[in-house]
Amino acid sequence: MSDPSNAKSQSTSQFVTALVFNSAAFGIQVVAFTLVRPYFRAIYEPRSYIPPESKRAPRLSQSVFAWPLAIWRADIEDIKRLNGLDAYFFVRFLRMMALMFLPIWFITWAVLIPVTTVNTQVPGLSGLDRFTFGNVENTKQNRYAAHIILAWLLTFWVWYLIRREMSHFVTVRQQYLISKDHSTSAQASTILVTGVPRRYLNERALAKLYSHLPGGVRKVWLNRDLKNMPDVYKDRLNACDKLESAETALLKTAAKIQAQKNKKLGKDADVPANVQSKDSLNAERDLSLTDKLVPRDQRPTHRLPVGFLPFGLPFIGQKVDTIDWTKEDIERTNNVLTKMQKVLAKEVSSMTRSSRLFNMSLHEMAKELETQTYPPLNSAFILFNNQMAAHMAAQLLTHHEPYRMAKKYIDVAPQDIVWDNLSMNPYEAQVRTLISYGITAALIILWAFPVAFIGTLSNVPKLCSTYTWLRWLCGLPVVSGIIGGILPPVLLAVLMAVLPIILRILARFEGIPKHTDIELSLMTRYFIFQVIHSFLIVTLSSGIIAALPDLANNLSSVATLLARNLPLASNFFLTFVILQGLTATASGLLTLVPLIIYYVKLIILGSTPRSIFTIKYTMRNVAWGTLFPTITLLVVICLGYMLISPIINGLACFTFFLFYQVWKYLFTWQLDQSPTSETGGLFFPKAIQHIFVGMYVQHLCLAALFFLARDENKRASAIPMGALMVVLIFLTACFNLLIANSYGPLKFALPLSLADKTYDANQPNQGEEDFEPEPSAESAPGPRTSQDAGRLESGGVTSIPVEAKPKDKEAEEDEELHDFNIEGPKDFNHPASVETQRIIWVPDDELGIGRVEVEDMKRRGVQASLDKVEMDEMGKIKITGPPPGGPEINVE
Repeated sequence: MSDPSNAKSQSTSQFVTALVFNSAAFGIQVVAFTLVRPYFRAIYEPRSYIPPESKRAPRLSQSVFAWPLAIWRADIEDIKRLNGLDAYFFVRFLRMMALMFLPIWFITWAVLIPVTTVNTQVPGLSGLDRFTFGNVENTKQNRYAAHIILAWLLTFWVWYLIRREMSHFVTVRQQYLISKDHSTSAQASTILVTGVPRRYLNERALAKLYSHLPGGVRKVWLNRDLKNMPDVYKDRLNACDKLESAETALLKTAAKIQAQKNKKLGKDADVPANVQSKDSLNAERDLSLTDKLVPRDQRPTHRLPVGFLPFGLPFIGQKVDTIDWTKEDIERTNNVLTKMQKVLAKEVSSMTRSSRLFNMSLHEMAKELETQTYPPLNSAFILFNNQMAAHMAAQLLTHHEPYRMAKKYIDVAPQDIVWDNLSMNPYEAQVRTLISYGITAALIILWAFPVAFIGTLSNVPKLCSTYTWLRWLCGLPVVSGIIGGILPPVLLAVLMAVLPIILRILARFEGIPKHTDIELSLMTRYFIFQVIHSFLIVTLSSGIIAALPDLANNLSSVATLLARNLPLASNFFLTFVILQGLTATASGLLTLVPLIIYYVKLIILGSTPRSIFTIKYTMRNVAWGTLFPTITLLVVICLGYMLISPIINGLACFTFFLFYQVWKYLFTWQLDQSPTSETGGLFFPKAIQHIFVGMYVQHLCLAALFFLARDENKRASAIPMGALMVVLIFLTACFNLLIANSYGPLKFALPLSLADKTYDANQPNQGEEDFEPEPSAESAPGPRTSQDAGRLESGGVTSIPVEAKPKDKEAEEDEELHDFNIEGPKDFNHPASVETQRIIWVPDDELGIGRVEVEDMKRRGVQASLDKVEMDEMGKIKITGPPPGGPEINVE
C-alpha cells in the first residue's frame, strides 16, 4: 500500500496543477481579449454608442494595449448614472472585499505562516498542509495564542468595514430616493397593496381610505380578473412574431428568385411590371405582384396545433399559408381585444364614479361584483400625489383584520410586476410559502449526495492510497492532479447552475408579485444552498474522508484526528478560489460565449428586422439573485479559512481585486440593467449579512478546533482559547443585531426628516410638461398608444386640486371624492387591457413586395410599417433606426 504521507503531499501537486492550468487559461484569454477587443465594439463596449447620451460611457481606449489603465482609472461613481445603484453597490462590495482582505493577507502571512511551519511538523503533513492550523505539534500548542489574538483583531477590522459601508449605503440610497429624476416619477409615488378585502374593491373606496395621508390619492388601479384576455393578447403577440418572420422570409424568397432570373436572363430580363421601381408601386393595391414573383408553393407555411398541444405535430396538423393565416388571426384578435377592452373600460368607469357602492352591504357588494364581466381581484395599485405619502402608506397598518392589506410594495414599476400573482388569497400565499420552503429544505437534503461525492473527489490522493483498486491514479500525477484539483470545482459549478432555475420557480410559486422580489428571495435561498453544499458538506466530507483510515484504526483519537484533518479540506478551496480568480475573471473580460452567441443569433435567429435589432442593440444584463451568492460564497469560504489556512488570504485579496476591476469594466462598458428592475441597492444589505455568516462559520470552526486540540498526553489543551471564541461569537451576534436594528428600518422607507427634500406634485414645474392628465373620456382602461409607454420613467405626478372641506361630515366625504377620477397614466393596467397591436415591421425591399404587403395589412386593420428598415436585392436587411414605437437609441 502507498505511503499515506505521500498521498497527503500530493495536495501541493493538485494546487500547482490548478495554478498552472488556470494561469495559462487566464493569460490566453487576456491576450485574446487584447487582440479582438478593437474589432468587436458591439460586444466589448456597446455602452459607448447604443444608449442615450446621458447613459453613454466614453470609448474604452483607442490603443490596443492601454485598456488596463483605462479600467483602472474608471470611477465606480459613474456606474450610478450608467447602470443604477444595484450595479454600483455590487462593484463597491467587491472593492470592499479586496480592501478587507488586504491587511488580513499581510498580517496572517507575517504571523500565522511562521507559527504553523517553524520548528513544528505533524507527521503525515507536508507541502501546503504545513501552513494549516493542524500542523502545530501537540507539544507547542501555546502557539494557538496567535490564532485567537488575530481572530479578535481581524474581527474588529471586519466590523469597522461593515459599519462604514452600511452607513454609506443608507446615505446613497436615500439620495437616490429623493433625487429629482426618481422622486418626480410615478413609480416613486405608487404602492401595490395585496389582500384587499371586498369592502374596498372599488377605486373610490380605496381613494377615500388613503385620503387621510398628506396630498391624497392621485389614482387607483384595481387589478381585475381578465378571464381569457391575457391569452388572446399572447396569441396576438405570437401571431405578430410569426407574421414578421413570414413576411421577411417571403421577401428573401422573392429576392432570391429574382436574382436567379436576372442571372439566367440578364440584368434587364423580362420581369413583372413595376418590379424595378419602388416609386411606381404607390398605386399597387392588390397582391398580384407578390403572386407573380413568388409561387404559392414557395410561400411560408406552418401547421396548426393539434388538440391541446401547443404545437402542431408533423403530417397531422392542418398545413396553412403562414402570412394569410396570421393576418386573419391578428385581425380576429384585434377585434376580440377591442371589444373586451371597451367592456372593461365601461365597467371600470361605472364603478369608479358610482357612489352607491359605499352604502352596500358585503352581500350586496358580492352580488354587484358577480354581475361584472371582469370583476376586481384583491390587489390594487395606488398612486399618491407625493412620494412621502406613498412611503407612509407602505408602513401603515391599514386594516383591522389579519392578513388584510398587510403586504404593501413601494417603488413599483409596471414591467416588474408578476401579473399572475396579483390575485392570490393571503392565506393561500402563506400556505404556498410553507410548501415552497419545505421543498427547498428537501432539496438541500437531497443535494447533499452528489455534492458529497464531489467533495470526495478532492481527496483522490488519499483514497487511492487507501483503496488498492484506485492505486493506479497515484502513479499518474497529472491525472490525479486534474481529478483532485480541477474536476471538483468544475463539477460543483455545473451542479450549482441547475439550482437557480428550480429556486426561482419556487419563489414565484409563493405568490411574490415582483420580479425583483423574486430575485431577492432567490439570493437568500441560493446562498443557503451554496454555503451548505459548496462549503460545509465539501469541508466535512473532505476532512472526514482524509481521517477515515486513521479513525478505523484508532477511534479513541477521533478529536485529534478531526482537528488535524478538517483543515486539510482547504486544499480544495484554494483551487476553487484560483479557478474563480483567474479563469472566471479572464472569462468575464473575453466574454467568449456571448461573442459566439451574438453572431450565431445573427445568423440563425436574425430572420426579421425586429430580431436583428434586438440582437444588435439590446445589451446584456445580469441576474442578481444568482450573481451575488456566487461572490458571497467566496467571502464565506475565505473568511472561514482565514485563520485555519492563511494561504487563502492572499488568493482572496487577488481574486476580489480582479473581480472588482472586471465588473467595473463590465458595468461601465458592456452591461445594461433596466431601470424597471432597479431596487435601489437592496441586494447590498443581504450581501453584508452574508459576511456575518462567514464570520460565524469562522468563529464556530475555530472554537471547535480549539476544543478538539489535544496535547501530548491527549488532554484538551486550548479550552481557554475555545471559550474566548465563544465570547467572540456572542459579540459578533450582538454587533449583527446592532447593525440590523440601526440600518434595517432605513433600508426601505424614507424618513420624515427628508420630506422637505423630495420633489412632489404640489411643487411647481415638477414634471407637468411630461406627465399631463388625460381627458376623462380616455380615463378608463383602453388601448394604449406608443406615446403612453415609458411615462413612468420620465414623467412626474400631477396633483388633484384640493378644496376647502364643508363642515357637514357626509357632505365632506362626498366633496372629498368629488374630484377623484381615474385620469392618469395607464401603465399599471395589465398590458392585455390597454395595449394596442404591436406594429408589424416589414422591410422595404427592392421589388416592392413589402409595400404591397403593408397596404394589404392596413386594409385588414393590421398595423404595419416599413419605417427605418430596408432589404437589398440580395435579401440582406439594413436597419437605420428602432422599430416603430420602440426606444430611441443610436443605431450605427
